[in-house]
Amino acid sequence: MNKTVKYLIGFGLLGLIAYNSVYFKRLDEVKAAGTAGAGKAGKAAFAAAPYAETFWTTKLLPAAPNSATDLATLLSLLKTDKEKAFSTYSQALGIGNIRYFLVKGEGAVTAVGPNEVTVSLPSGETVHLATEYIFGNAVRDASGLIKITEFDNTADLNSVSAEINDIIRKTVIPPLKANATPGKKLAFIGAIELNRAHLHLETLNLIPIVAQRVKE
Repeated sequence: MNKTVKYLIGFGLLGLIAYNSVYFKRLDEVKAAGTAGAGKAGKAAFAAAPYAETFWTTKLLPAAPNSATDLATLLSLLKTDKEKAFSTYSQALGIGNIRYFLVKGEGAVTAVGPNEVTVSLPSGETVHLATEYIFGNAVRDASGLIKITEFDNTADLNSVSAEINDIIRKTVIPPLKANATPGKKLAFIGAIELNRAHLHLETLNLIPIVAQRVKE
């Protein structure tokens, strides 16, 4: 057998191997297979908005009136026994000095600004109800009703905060602004953030959950 014949046979075998090794499938078949695989092996993306709405309507609002601490009582305890106040009434999903309190109170509106409504408590302290800058984790964490073990990652957990804050902007802030008139009384429930190591009670900022005018 001469070299030319050997080369031809060799090229023929290589061609046969290549033909059997490479095949083509329709694009829609590939997409369908990929989708099916993702459904079996993957996990559906976390839906933060429905979670936040359910938490707000079925857990937080029903529990808040009874579980919230009277703000004047809390402030008095913070001044006399800070550690007891924090250990008894504060909540947080993580470790550290930043803690959150779910509080309630009633007082007279003393000022209405572009970013907040200032309320004077009967005890003499004032609290600023935020109407513009609604952000952070205070409302999510203050109630203690959400557990970190419910989430696969911190991104999902943070997205819940964002959705809760959005609910407050849309449903709580408009009526608060409408009812906030200097001299009138407001009853409120909300969340405050305090630093255990650097406690400052001169300026109290509260994210409102409920804010209603008191009938006189």
